[in-house]
Amino acid sequence: MTDIIIIGAGVSGCAIARELARYQASILVLDKEEDVCCGTTKANSAIVHAGFDAAHGTLMARLNVEGSKLMPALAKELDFAYRQCGSLVVCLSEGDRPRLEALYQNGVANGVEGLRIVEREELRAMEPNVSDEAVAALWAPTGAIVCPFGLTYALAENAAKNGVQFQFDTAVTRVAPIEGGWRVETSRGPLEAKLVVNAAGVHADELHNMAAPADPMQIIPRRGDYFLLDHTAGEHVRHTVFQLPGPAGKGVLVTPTVHGNLLVGPTSIDIEDKEATATTAAGLDEVRAKSGLAVKDIPLRQTITSFAGLRAHEPRHDFFIGEAAPGFVDCAAIESPGLSSAPAIGRMAAGIAAERLHLEVKPDFDPTRRGILDPKTLPPEERNELIRKNPAYGQIICRCESVTEGEIIDAIHRVPGARSLDGVKRRTRAGMGRCQAGFCSPRVMEILARELGVPLSDITKAGGSSKIIVGVNKDAL
Repeated sequence: MTDIIIIGAGVSGCAIARELARYQASILVLDKEEDVCCGTTKANSAIVHAGFDAAHGTLMARLNVEGSKLMPALAKELDFAYRQCGSLVVCLSEGDRPRLEALYQNGVANGVEGLRIVEREELRAMEPNVSDEAVAALWAPTGAIVCPFGLTYALAENAAKNGVQFQFDTAVTRVAPIEGGWRVETSRGPLEAKLVVNAAGVHADELHNMAAPADPMQIIPRRGDYFLLDHTAGEHVRHTVFQLPGPAGKGVLVTPTVHGNLLVGPTSIDIEDKEATATTAAGLDEVRAKSGLAVKDIPLRQTITSFAGLRAHEPRHDFFIGEAAPGFVDCAAIESPGLSSAPAIGRMAAGIAAERLHLEVKPDFDPTRRGILDPKTLPPEERNELIRKNPAYGQIICRCESVTEGEIIDAIHRVPGARSLDGVKRRTRAGMGRCQAGFCSPRVMEILARELGVPLSDITKAGGSSKIIVGVNKDAL
């Protein structure tokens, strides 16, 4: 019997796994997809929210502020991209100023540091492309941006380094209490654990309702559509620019990314299908219409891709973290600001599990991890020396993002490592650029097949049945 099974390998599940790796226990992370970071975590705003928006007194507010404060040190410890660019919430009329003041007061009550309201002239100096209608803004210097893929892979790799096991392509179909723990039925057979952590994203309510039917939970998938713009548009804004939030959330934002792109979105549309991550014409039209309210002249013609993600919205609008049943720990309804809160979520959920099982601290836990080496960041002399030692770092595979073969090989051989085109893309950015993998896919497929020791026909875009090659011409003849 395993000590702990964590269901879900998104940022929350991986944060919990990494924190639990500090203890002496056997830990297994399950996910129905082929890799970590395949659900809500892979499609969001990539924002570390300062914490002024969540209602004061909620768990969401507390963990947002705590997680935001933990993020800079965590980024150094685990070597992932993070930039504290600050955020602005733009007020477009004097009539809305009381709402801006209320947001400021809420942030102060939540413990957000450095908050202040900036007036029109200072705002224009900070953000030249702000709307001409802007009269003031809430300035949050602790707001930041992060790579959600990089954060999640860093947490997962450090967890694995400290003994956590990962099992993919494993859908959980049922959980039920047994003597001394829980039975977890999966698509690959039954498992048993002393304790289960439910970090299943939009599906967390289904598992919760199996474990605690007397206290039902309902998660509504909330779709958000986005535009991602080319590097040429990356400096259109210097900070994350929000509109004053409304009942459906923080509105359409415009933000730089840590990789030099510009991100615009999202919508906030409640749907029924928990797998419906396709964009819609109506959703993208809404982003176009609303994005220009707070920021003018957004160069949407520089869009290189659009995408949609699902948030796990619960009508009570708070995080649910705690024991729903003895030995069954919920980490549910983790919608925005879930990414910002992840370090604090990991600590809280892991603490509950460790206390329940009376776990002892592991004396040799290693909290550090080194990210994939990017030769572009090295001085020319060091880069040349690297290429002399390992010529793979001199072979450019993705021209748009200047990703080398050496980086892709590194991504494949990490634990957990890339097994698909998307796995390589999210770890190295090969395929993330202007051509959206139009040129580099065949070479990445060849490298994956060679390094994994499998036929080229086995390589997929995103696991499962998403194969790229369906046959060979010579066989057909």
